[in-house]
Amino acid sequence: MELYCCQTHVGQGLDEFVAKTESYPILTELSDIEKLSTKCNYCEEQALYLVADK
Repeated sequence: MELYCCQTHVGQGLDEFVAKTESYPILTELSDIEKLSTKCNYCEEQALYLVADK
């Protein structure tokens, strides 16, 4: 499972990940290039973080 999140929704992304997978997520900051082309899963803002299991 991978969730892309902006600053506003990173908490929501972490909560959703734990609720759905019942495991701890890894929070990774996206590179500058990834930030340009990636949108938040919860809104249209630029994603800053990846919440994933690897």
